[in-house]
Amino acid sequence: MGSLVLITFFIVAIFGPLIIPGDPFAVSLGDKYLPPGPGHWLGTDNLGRDTLVRMVYGARTTMLVSFLAVAMGSAAGIFLGLAAGYFGGRTDSIMSRFVDILMAFPGLLLAILVVAILGTGTVNTIIAISFFSIPGMARRTRGMVMSLKRREYVQACHIFGASDMRIILTHILPNCMSLIIVDVTLALGNAILTSSSLSFLGLGVQPPTAEWGAMMNQAREMIRLQPIHAIIPGIAITLVVLSFSMVGDGLRDALDPKLKNS
Repeated sequence: MGSLVLITFFIVAIFGPLIIPGDPFAVSLGDKYLPPGPGHWLGTDNLGRDTLVRMVYGARTTMLVSFLAVAMGSAAGIFLGLAAGYFGGRTDSIMSRFVDILMAFPGLLLAILVVAILGTGTVNTIIAISFFSIPGMARRTRGMVMSLKRREYVQACHIFGASDMRIILTHILPNCMSLIIVDVTLALGNAILTSSSLSFLGLGVQPPTAEWGAMMNQAREMIRLQPIHAIIPGIAITLVVLSFSMVGDGLRDALDPKLKNS
């Protein structure tokens, strides 16, 4: 079920504008808050813009922000975790303290802090969510590396004179990939939720760009009379985040040897 929802999400984000053409920025003040019907299957918003078209373009914005943010945050977290876990000593102490500082802030609060420093906008939202993604990836990668570097085949590589970079790239990192894949999948769901939360608070993606959290924020003023404009983006966010969690749990069960054997 989760995989089906995610496949639909990717198809809508990539090919949606071809399937459901329209201008997400087209304003028609005479058509404000139209109910769902022919021509506007999900109605129109506070500026007369087609809600279905904006949902489609919002999926593209959501995917772009979350994927770029998780890619940047995961890359930084993997680097910190590899370096801290493999080299240990002072390197581990310095990098672990940096990660501890990031973990001292609740995830959403950390993202809000970064946005408050850098300012609002799509690019700054991506940077904020990437900071949010670093600590968890770094700590789990570090733990995995500390376990792997004690294995016999790694010790044998040291004996035969293999360089640290070669050992990390050919023996340590490949054996961490199952953990990384699961963590990235789960992080994507968290990134979408954080991005939508920031946009709902007015700190993330800014109007008139279509984004699900921002659409919920714009629908607040008429939520009692026209609740569908807030409900539809909320359902979409819930389904996609839940699907990433389900797929992540499934991948963890499939890729973890201990769980597979049990």
